[in-house]
Amino acid sequence: MYATKAAERPHDKYEHLISTAKTLAPTRTAVAHPCDETSLRATCEAAEAGLIAPILVGPLQRIAKVAAEASLNISGFEQIDTPHSVASATAAVEVVRSGQAALLMKGSLHTDELLTQVLAKDTGLRTGRRLSHVFIMDVPSYHETLFITDAAVNIFPDLDAKRDIIQNAIDLHVGLGLGAPRVAILSAVETVTQKIPSTIEAAALCKMADRGQITGGLIDGPLAMDNAISEEAARIKGIISRVAGRAQILVAPDLEAGNMLAKNLTFLANADAAGIVLGARVPIILTSRADNLHTRLASCAVAALYAYSRATGRPIGS
Repeated sequence: MYATKAAERPHDKYEHLISTAKTLAPTRTAVAHPCDETSLRATCEAAEAGLIAPILVGPLQRIAKVAAEASLNISGFEQIDTPHSVASATAAVEVVRSGQAALLMKGSLHTDELLTQVLAKDTGLRTGRRLSHVFIMDVPSYHETLFITDAAVNIFPDLDAKRDIIQNAIDLHVGLGLGAPRVAILSAVETVTQKIPSTIEAAALCKMADRGQITGGLIDGPLAMDNAISEEAARIKGIISRVAGRAQILVAPDLEAGNMLAKNLTFLANADAAGIVLGARVPIILTSRADNLHTRLASCAVAALYAYSRATGRPIGS
């Protein structure tokens, strides 16, 4: 059995990621519209930890007012003045496009405002890959870092989108030096049935992996949540698999399921949930007002490490 009581296992999975990221030079990061205390404080904390070198992009008078009221020192940060949130998103994306920054970080604007500019055909940060979100979860009762995808960007992804969602998560896992991951494609049951379309898609995705359309990890599905993470549940149901009971990446059938799963783990299992968006030219850091300091730092550390891995062409630690 891999699971233990939450009280017996501390929140230690982020420590390695954060400490490793601190060995790198701070990553230049365009921070779009940090116009409230939460986003500006997250920026300052990550900078103080040596994870990022922020470029603040937004209405500078508003940002200065927030900093003064919250007693935050932003005098050492580069700053670019913009009139409003859409302009902030546009300018922050351009900072990245021009090579002045290797990361993009969301401030207090809506996620859609930022991603619209990221996806702009001629001025954005598009690649041939679909954008997707990954939660990097530190669950005290689970034996290792757990990825959940996609819980924030793709609402009802089709088969092609799911292929990119899975590949993005695998590439992140490998790039962070965590090795080739075991990927569980989740559904309500572990058998294929036309009554539940996600089981058919899971089976198709596994065959796509067999044919080299998804690479870098071990993939199995459909798997129900219990037999994806519990070896005992998989044994009782007679599932013979190198993934079942030992999954490192959980692929949700849709955004609703993924979001509820991540939030259940956060609020009922005392998990921390760092999150980034992948599939653009650079990793995009998304923090939440509900995130604690450790989670915010972990999000920045994961993004910085992955950006470094992509720039060097090798996994962290190799």
